[in-house]
Amino acid sequence: MFVKTGDKVKVIAGKDKGKEGTVLSVNAKTNRVVVKGVNKIKKHEKPSQTNANGGVVEKEGSIHASNVKVIEKASKKDKK
Repeated sequence: MFVKTGDKVKVIAGKDKGKEGTVLSVNAKTNRVVVKGVNKIKKHEKPSQTNANGGVVEKEGSIHASNVKVIEKASKKDKK
């Protein structure tokens, strides 16, 4: 896969076209990536030890790797 965790990418297709962010995680099996600040989804969570009230949490969803373009590769120093 051409995208690695920590790379800076730009979205080239979809509802978030034109946005930039860093890759948080990569799923090579399904060919999808999670980019910081892109494809925000709302998820309902039950109350738990970490989140006492529960409620609606906004987080990043995955997008297909073909919809992103690498702007800047992450160096080995950045990945540590």
